[in-house]
Amino acid sequence: MADAAHPRDSTGDYDVAVVGASLAGCASAVLLAQAGARVALVEKSPDAKSFKRICTHYIQSSAVPTLRRLRLLEPMEKAGAVRSRARIWTRWGWIAPSGSTVARGVNMRRERLDPMIRELAAQTPGVELMLGRAVGELLWEGERVRGVRARDASGDTHELRARLVVGADGRDSRVAKLAGVSTKTVPDGRIAYGGYFEGPLPVTYPDQALWVLDPNMAAAFPTDSGLVFYAAMPTKDHLPDFKRDPEGALRSFVSAIPEAPPIQRSRLVGEVTGKVDMTNVIHAPTAPGLALAGDAASALDPFWGVGCGFALQSAEWLADSLAPALAGREPLARGLRRYRRTHALRLAGHERSILDYASARKLKGPERFLFSTAARDERTARVVEAFGSRNIGPARMIATAMPLAALATARRGWSAGRVTPASGRPMESVR
Repeated sequence: MADAAHPRDSTGDYDVAVVGASLAGCASAVLLAQAGARVALVEKSPDAKSFKRICTHYIQSSAVPTLRRLRLLEPMEKAGAVRSRARIWTRWGWIAPSGSTVARGVNMRRERLDPMIRELAAQTPGVELMLGRAVGELLWEGERVRGVRARDASGDTHELRARLVVGADGRDSRVAKLAGVSTKTVPDGRIAYGGYFEGPLPVTYPDQALWVLDPNMAAAFPTDSGLVFYAAMPTKDHLPDFKRDPEGALRSFVSAIPEAPPIQRSRLVGEVTGKVDMTNVIHAPTAPGLALAGDAASALDPFWGVGCGFALQSAEWLADSLAPALAGREPLARGLRRYRRTHALRLAGHERSILDYASARKLKGPERFLFSTAARDERTARVVEAFGSRNIGPARMIATAMPLAALATARRGWSAGRVTPASGRPMESVR
């Protein structure tokens, strides 16, 4: 695969050392190995079945092609994953286009998904999975990262030299800290509590339902094994109630929302988990010899369910950007620049819109106009859905949806006092 101009580096132990064997790390390892790289996949947990415990676990429609490329979508469906679209409740009615043109997203608990993708990585030729090794240092060659130093449970250290280090170790990425990449943090004005419940399914099933309560939020995510993940994301003044009685507060909050799902008739499976500090953390995604993927690059407000999808997609962008350099066809620096540009092009707009609303502010005038129209107009709703499922960016959404909303507003024959609830039956608009 190498050429004379850019021969493959033969001095390192690996082409790539990936730190973190969760969604972004495993997907990066698989796709890089499929491109011909020799990959060390380093994970601090010794348990191959470990999983992320606080996560909405929804994989957006935009990441479904990545799941297909990984050959993971069909095994997930066979294991009980639920294919769904998102319905958004607003005080003007539900945004739920009947003629949707986007692919359905995927709901599957991390308890099942994480071991599944880790096993896929371990079985991929070219990937060496190393469990129970915590990375404590980076190896340097001048100002360029050249590998990692990891410690196992017995205290022994292991030096893994590589042409490229990929940090896929989550929101609090130690790799990003060790590399000293630039960091931006933005406070989040909400808290998040949620739990899995077994019982009657919401009327929106199999679709997920999001309640934009302005400024509070709630969600219901149907998932595998007949369970539903109910989540409450209110402003921080609700924290005392949730700290005092997490389950009681979650049940009370969700049961009080308009067209509430049947949480009170459901049984909690496991425990209610919560996150009080949801500070958004954005790192520069590259440095010499280093790339970051998933939450290590961009950890955003969880309400919009972008974390899992962006983890998988950023791994794909990384692999496609760096494969030519790792094959010796171009300098590594060129591949890193390509990844950084792609990451910014695909995610910067989404990041800005999510960070703006994470302040727990009320909806702005243009947002109220767009949501109120989308609740009544099919074409506007389709554009909002395409944006909400991350198939288009905010610039294209605004450029397309606003003219459609203006046209819809000007049309005659609207019954402004009628909207469509989740059940599909007409109701008076909610004020």
